[in-house]
Amino acid sequence: MNRVLEKYRVRQPSVGTFTHLRSSVAVEALGTAGLDFVILDTEHCVLNPETMAECITAAGAAGLDALVRIHSVTREAVLHPLDLGAKGLIVPAVETVEEVERLVRFAKFPPVGGRGFCPTRDGLWGCDEASLAGAAVYMDRSNRETLLIPQCETAGCLANIETIAAMEGVDGIFVGPLDLSIALGCPMELDAPQMREALARVVAACKAAGKLAMIFCGDVETARKRLAAGFDSAALGLDVLALIQSYRAMAEAVRG
Repeated sequence: MNRVLEKYRVRQPSVGTFTHLRSSVAVEALGTAGLDFVILDTEHCVLNPETMAECITAAGAAGLDALVRIHSVTREAVLHPLDLGAKGLIVPAVETVEEVERLVRFAKFPPVGGRGFCPTRDGLWGCDEASLAGAAVYMDRSNRETLLIPQCETAGCLANIETIAAMEGVDGIFVGPLDLSIALGCPMELDAPQMREALARVVAACKAAGKLAMIFCGDVETARKRLAAGFDSAALGLDVLALIQSYRAMAEAVRG
């Protein structure tokens, strides 16, 4: 089951976070905290394949969807997390429709794309229920339940957002508001008029296409605001920063 997708289908918001701790224990703890998903970030954090595999396994055991933010639009970067059992991919810095077409080709099985087939962990090496029902059933399940989410954080992606959101094989859009604000000429001014217009445009494009609208939020107030504005899912903060803020607050409280 893809928890993010299931919640979207019943119109319930999903909440997750990014992890930079490179720790399966940290991922398991996040699941214990009651989050719906965790994003393993290979764009801004170096994560070797073995650690990624451990974190994806820990997430599943803790009842948490493991999504992976990949670092490039390449077959290897797309295929490896999916074969390890990631529930979806977040793809940063997308600029063009052609890039997204290439992503779909790498991430989705035929007839939607051209993903390479091999019995791997995501289908329990050919032993899960869908795989035992036949390759066609497994590939259809994977196409429907494994999320491919381009990230809107460039002017190019925003200019093409209606086309990208409506593409077959694209399951939603993830907004990176910090980089998007830079691209729109209002660095870190997340409530600037051009940002409000851009976010409304992304939500409208996703609603029109029947796709997920996800966004990064730095705090609880912002997350509530974005969900109220029509986003379906919020990635709330970063585990490293939460750790720093929590211990800093406790240390300051102890010191008086």
